[in-house]
Amino acid sequence: MSAETLIYIILSGILALFIALFQYRYKSKTKNFKRNILFTFLRFLTIFSVLLLIVNPKFEQVKVYTEKPNLVLAIDNSSSIKHLKRDESTKSLVENLLNNEELKSKFNVSSYTLGNSLKVSDSLTFEEKETNIDKAFGQLSEIFKASISPTIIVTDGNQTFGNDYQFATGYFKQSIYPVILGDTITYTDLKIEQLNVNKYAYLKNRFPVEAILVYNGNNTINTRLEVSKGNTIVHSEPVSFSKTNNSKVVNLTLPANVIGTNSYKVSLIPIQTEKNKVNNIKNFAVEIIDQKTKIAIVSDLIHPDLGAFKNSIESNEQRSVHFFNPNNILDQIGDFQLVILYQPNNKFKSIYRALEGENKFTIVGSKTDLNFLNSISSYFSHEVVFQTEEYQADFNLNFTPFQIDDISFETFPPLQSNYGSISFKIPYQNILTKRVGNNSINEPLLVTFEADGARESVLFGENIWKWRAQSYLNGKSFGDFDNFIGKLVQYLATNKLRRRLNVDYESFYIGSSNIIINAQFFDKNYEFDNRNTLTIKVKDNLSDNEIEFPFVLKNNNYQVDLSSLPASEYSFTVKVNEENISVSGNFTILEYNVEQQFLNANVTKLQQLATNSDGKSYFIDDTADLISDLINDNRYVSIQKSHKNTIPLIDWKYLLAIIAISLSVEWFLRKYNGLI
Repeated sequence: MSAETLIYIILSGILALFIALFQYRYKSKTKNFKRNILFTFLRFLTIFSVLLLIVNPKFEQVKVYTEKPNLVLAIDNSSSIKHLKRDESTKSLVENLLNNEELKSKFNVSSYTLGNSLKVSDSLTFEEKETNIDKAFGQLSEIFKASISPTIIVTDGNQTFGNDYQFATGYFKQSIYPVILGDTITYTDLKIEQLNVNKYAYLKNRFPVEAILVYNGNNTINTRLEVSKGNTIVHSEPVSFSKTNNSKVVNLTLPANVIGTNSYKVSLIPIQTEKNKVNNIKNFAVEIIDQKTKIAIVSDLIHPDLGAFKNSIESNEQRSVHFFNPNNILDQIGDFQLVILYQPNNKFKSIYRALEGENKFTIVGSKTDLNFLNSISSYFSHEVVFQTEEYQADFNLNFTPFQIDDISFETFPPLQSNYGSISFKIPYQNILTKRVGNNSINEPLLVTFEADGARESVLFGENIWKWRAQSYLNGKSFGDFDNFIGKLVQYLATNKLRRRLNVDYESFYIGSSNIIINAQFFDKNYEFDNRNTLTIKVKDNLSDNEIEFPFVLKNNNYQVDLSSLPASEYSFTVKVNEENISVSGNFTILEYNVEQQFLNANVTKLQQLATNSDGKSYFIDDTADLISDLINDNRYVSIQKSHKNTIPLIDWKYLLAIIAISLSVEWFLRKYNGLI
């Protein structure tokens, strides 16, 4: 309390006493001395209390308390502990540490479990499918950042993902005491260390598989590597290892004959003395896809150009062409990656509207309705003259959107085209320009442009069938011309089919962790619609069990987590409940438990972690030494701390009670004595 405040309190007391004496000594009409003294005291107490509230002095309150250091117990709850048969001994150890009275008297003991992430310890199940020790240290560093908190970590040290925890001491500034669940015995072991396989393969091709094999032992052994599909062995070859030749990389190829997800099992035949045979097997899957691109040609007339386009495009076996007239394609337009519009007229109006924002290829010829084309196109216009002309082609060497070769276009016969100038409202690039005789007129003959996220091409001429014939005469093959058309189609075709319900999923998942399926639903204007409820019905094809899950809306996406499903083959149907729209598919969950791939504890890394953090490592049988070392370590002592709190008088509620009581008593006595 400052001297100034003390002076104000003294003055408040003098002023209160003066007012009380003035009222009950100087102005009082009664001569009862004792009663006047009582009234003076009560009035003084009231006025002085009110003045104290105005002055509001502040008092300092000091609390002294003792703070014990924390003892953090982090227990590995992953399935590798059960696989190494250390689960029961771990439970016994944890119970011993938590119930030790000496530890509880010296430390505030907190226990956590670690697996995929750090959790407050509830019970030990040893069923976590992943171990991220580094992430656990990161979370502990946030919780115990400002306190002394030696940390006991009970683990085998086998981390399945995340950063290397050996360097966690860079940000985790506590002493770490690893309790190692395992031993240093070296066992003879064969292991498939890694499989490298592409997720997709094309039908009728062969796909590569790379297997990295590792041997841990001293003797020379011979075994076999087998690849099986179902009950059929599709590949087998002998492999041998020795103490010096302890690793091999095996490369092989398998045929892609069946469309869909194909599951395989790679087995390294175990030797008799092997302890861990789980890591001798790895499963993988490859989705065999038919690469065919579906292309629609829409025409209101019969013309040789249509056959030329079909033959050129289908020279690539992965492409198929389908013919439509303008009246019967609308219901199927979303099934094609590219639509070619041959000599459009007014009957094409609804098709152009349906293809807004989509890739397309337009051929303009003598039968094209130029007035309609000018009205429907926002990007270019063609002068209407009602006269045709024959034009040869000049190749544009500066064309950049994709690589294309000059296939002697100058030798090709002329195309019949509409006479008149062509003007573009957006940037475009010429592949070919018009030429009459020896005169280049720099008018577009074949162009490409991009607008509103879509790619388009326009050919201003018909009778391109003559070009394909001339290409054959030039090179005794249709190959050059077909390759030219193929590159143009490849540039324009898109693999994105326009559906209102799109489901994003993998054809197979390795293990049962992080199986997330995403879906998007669009209204009839193809804008994302978040008003509907989506569900997925999943059927286990092996057991015929069916389970239905709801999707959860997350931003502009529907999402469902199927990580609870066991390894099997599944079919599913995603349904929009408010509308009769659904999408079906298949996926496979491959059986794989990364926690069962380990044979020993990672003793070296845990010992290094203890050294880096100024701690000490222990095996599980030496935990009595751990308890003794923690109790006797002088770095971990209780600290006496004080907390100073400044309290203003106005927060003291009893002062208000004193004012109320003194006023009440004074009023009652005055009333009782007839002074009111």
